Amino acid sequence: MTTSTPPAETFGREYSETLHTLSVGSVQRRFDPYLDIDWDSPDFAIDPDDPRWVLSPEIDPLGATQWYRDQPLDRQIAIGKWRQANAIKVGAAFESILIRGMMQYVMKLPNQSPEFRYCLHEMTEECNHIQMFQELVNRIDVDVPGMRPLFRALSPLVGVAGGYAHVILFIGILGGEEPIDHYQKSLIRKDVDVPPVVRRVMSIHIAEEARHISFAGEFLKAHVGRMRPATKAVAGVAFPLAMRWLAGEIMTAPRAFARKFDIPDEVMKEAFWGSAPSRRILAGYFGDMRALAEDLGLMTPTTRRLWKLMRIDGPRSRYRGEPEREPHRAA
Repeated sequence: MTTSTPPAETFGREYSETLHTLSVGSVQRRFDPYLDIDWDSPDFAIDPDDPRWVLSPEIDPLGATQWYRDQPLDRQIAIGKWRQANAIKVGAAFESILIRGMMQYVMKLPNQSPEFRYCLHEMTEECNHIQMFQELVNRIDVDVPGMRPLFRALSPLVGVAGGYAHVILFIGILGGEEPIDHYQKSLIRKDVDVPPVVRRVMSIHIAEEARHISFAGEFLKAHVGRMRPATKAVAGVAFPLAMRWLAGEIMTAPRAFARKFDIPDEVMKEAFWGSAPSRRILAGYFGDMRALAEDLGLMTPTTRRLWKLMRIDGPRSRYRGEPEREPHRAA
């Protein structure tokens, strides 16, 4: 939104102290993908025929379709393994975009900026995540493409541009991190039986993403509050657009997936995001973000209609990370 980057101290002591706390947390509680995961442990061996690759009907929009549930078990396994491997590959690609944009941003910061220190900690962790994700994809041994072609072509520009529109950058960071984080936490909360190495990778990612998501929210609270009304209005419009666009890019399976497994067009449309169950899954990714938009003053009557138009409206979370509330069913 603006190209000026005032030192974090100008936003108040509380913000600087939060950044310091997050930085200390990154030093004291960090993970290394090759120290903290015993990749060669027999417990973490990848079984290509493991029924735990089957997609959850409660959490995965394709897993919720009748078409998928009607497939033979070996086909459900193959489809689920490919989809999960590709989602991991997409996650690694998104982390690379985040790093590009954040590096553009921090190199403009003044000396003594606590934002500089924390952002470098976060980028270090994201590099570890990319290594961790790619190692897992390699061991699953399914040749997945990752991002859809258009997003792959645009990704270098998205990262660089984000460094000059830093509020939009951090809105986009949340738009990419929230769906992945919500999906992984849902699997663990519901105790979905996934291959052990996948669960270990998700557990590490969730632990560190908690810091990253917390920082992005605090960053926006500090910076949006200083924006002029016109630029704040633009941010309010950008918020739901970024959430919907990035959720689609990250959580929607590419066309190569449908071609590989001969998935009918109507099934793909149902799963991504044409049915009521799939739209409920999509909207469920963003309870925390609806709460943040309200806290930032970005949930106006106009933007609220835009959230609804994007089909990502719904109740706000009462606290960050609140599990999604089950829809009420009449007796």
